Parts: sequence; C-alpha cells; structure tokens
Amino acid sequence: MKGSHPPTLLTLVRRSLRGECSSLAGTTVLVATSGGPDSQALLHALAWHREAFRMTLVAHGIHHGLRAEADAELDGAESLARSLGVPFARSRVQVDEGGNLQARARNARFEALRLAASASGARFIATAHHANDRAETLLLRLLRGAGPRGLAVLPPVVDGLARPMLRATREAIDAHVERHSLSSSTDPSNSDPRFARVRVRNEVIPLLRELDPQIIRHLTDLADRLSFEPDARAPKPEESEGDGE
Repeated sequence: MKGSHPPTLLTLVRRSLRGECSSLAGTTVLVATSGGPDSQALLHALAWHREAFRMTLVAHGIHHGLRAEADAELDGAESLARSLGVPFARSRVQVDEGGNLQARARNARFEALRLAASASGARFIATAHHANDRAETLLLRLLRGAGPRGLAVLPPVVDGLARPMLRATREAIDAHVERHSLSSSTDPSNSDPRFARVRVRNEVIPLLRELDPQIIRHLTDLADRLSFEPDARAPKPEESEGDGE
C-alpha cells in the first residue's frame, strides 16, 4: 500500500493561517521578499489565500548594498508581486561594519522592514522561515551552548513577526516553486562554507538525516516544546537566525 503524499505548501500555509498564524486574518501583512525561492513561494502562497483570510498584502524587498546582483533579484521579486496584484516597494540599507556579517545584515533588514511596515499600515511582517531554518538555528544555538531558553527558536508569531511557512520543509517549498513555475534567484552566500549555518545545512543535517530521516521534524518539535517552558523567552526577531529569504 502506497503512503500518502506529504501536504503541499499551500495546505501547510492554510493550516498555519487557521492555527498558529490566525492573527494575520483580516489584517494588512507586509511580506518580506528577496527574489529567492523561499520568499517567492511565501508571497505566492499568501496571495493564493488572501481572500479566504481577508488579508491585504504588500511586499517589500531590502537591498543590503553588499552585492550588485541584488538589484536584479529584487526586480524578480517585484515582477512576481505585480503579477499577483501585490504592491511592491524596496529599501536600501547600510550594513554596519564589524564581525558576523550575516547578523549585521539581518539586523539592518529587520529595522528597515519595521519602518516599511509602519509606513504601509501593516500589522505583521511575514518572513519565509521554514522548518529547515528552524532546525538549523536550533543546532547552531546548541553548538554555542544554549540552554532551553536559547533553543526555543523561531516561534510562528512574535512581536509582529509571522512565519506562515514554519511547518514546511525545504522540499515542500522547492516543489511549490517548480509546480507553479515561480522564477527565483539564489544568493551565493547561502552556499558559502565560511558561514557556520551553511556547514550545518550542508554537512551536519545530511549526516543526521542518515541516522534519522525525521530529524527536521524532531528538531522543530523540540523547539515547540521548549517554547512552553516556564523560563523560555522568545528571542527578539533580530536575535533569531535563519535566511528567511
């Protein structure tokens, strides 16, 4: 007897909007877009469900000034947004000097997104974090010696930030992009082994999957359970790691 197919991204996002992200219904949502496959899939999925959940969507892209290719990538995000009838805008930010480039870029991005959300009247900012991002973040925190509070990573909704794709795996997102012929671009930093996250993604996760094919689900379940610990404090969005792009 053949097993049932895993739920599609549209199904997973619909479940999220009915459940842990139900507060998005009836509101204006700013969708953080970069032109990457994750955020293209998020924008498409939310547009698919916007009437059913009475959401007004606006899309916003951030140019960090780090790569010349970002202009073309944001053009791709704008093209999809316009094809879906979603207003699109973009901001350019200055990334502060110092160590941990990814963290500094992330902080600059969130600050700009919050300003854009305020200007557009959006109650929530939706980012494209997914289950693999959450599993990677938990492992990175564990490698740094975090306790229960630090491992309660990437909650579905916190401080005006929502992650409707948090229950979707990388495979579900890729399948959605292919099924709906969504154009997307790839940031080369997401495969640069100089970054610890990339090594966890490309080396640690595959090894753990050999030992346990359900490791992504188990790690995300652990993050869920830890979020209900009495002393668990959901990290601020700027503290949460993950591409979300």
